[in-house]
Amino acid sequence: MAALISEIVYRGIFQKNLAARIARGIVFSARKSGRWGIAFGRYGDSPQRNGIPAKDFAIVADSKEELEQNMARFEPKHTDVTIVLDDTLAKGVESWAWYGLQPINRLTVPNGTVLMTSVQSFEELLKDIHKKDAPYTLALLRAKASFSGLWVHKEDHTEARVLGALAKIAPSFLTLDAVCAAVKEMEWGSDLKAESAKKAHGRLETRGVKMTEGNAEIPYSFQMPKWWEMREGVTIPAIPVGKPKEAGKGYVPERNPYFKKFTTRTMRPVIDFDTCVKCTLCWIQCPDSCFDV
Repeated sequence: MAALISEIVYRGIFQKNLAARIARGIVFSARKSGRWGIAFGRYGDSPQRNGIPAKDFAIVADSKEELEQNMARFEPKHTDVTIVLDDTLAKGVESWAWYGLQPINRLTVPNGTVLMTSVQSFEELLKDIHKKDAPYTLALLRAKASFSGLWVHKEDHTEARVLGALAKIAPSFLTLDAVCAAVKEMEWGSDLKAESAKKAHGRLETRGVKMTEGNAEIPYSFQMPKWWEMREGVTIPAIPVGKPKEAGKGYVPERNPYFKKFTTRTMRPVIDFDTCVKCTLCWIQCPDSCFDV
């Protein structure tokens, strides 16, 4: 008896549909191979935020009983395959559901696989991926990150290519024939996408990663208080008002000391004052007080 546990790490909203297709495709392919499977999203990611890292999981097992054993956990504590749909996540995952930075390979088991869509070299990616206390395999599917939206999907065959690559990584659970059959029968599938899965299976690049390789930096983290250490009450201190502007026209709010999400930030909000109508919606909604009104 055995099980294959996969996590799909993606950018919330922008890759939500893509991750769901991959997770369901894994389960459907497993059923085609005569196995049991289930796919589900991480509870802590709901509701998702635009671009904030999120996770889906897919579990495949040889028997119904073993699948139920793995389903008994709130979410998997380890994964055989970590699928990364955006290579900027190589430097770590910082979800809105917790504080601190988690290495992208934190849940990957020893000798497991990190499958990533990227056009970068192995060496460039390993500059960002944190070191792990066990060897693992880094597998690259040559493609740029596929972004779309909540109600639309970018038909670039990424989901089919990932499934084809997974068939090469774990052939004992997902055969290429089963993946192709599943891709053809899925509501988003086609014969052309099945061919893309076959090509990805043949073109997948892999490299063994030693314990001595990777980013040696210690991930940014917080020491969270225990529930018995918290003060009484259910209120949260508000953001300080800050300094008033000249001539009394509003004020500059202080930065939010409780919202530290800067370690994986790649962009900052910019105001276009030529089109701004002073509706103050950005000021009301921004959790980090980035906007001055």
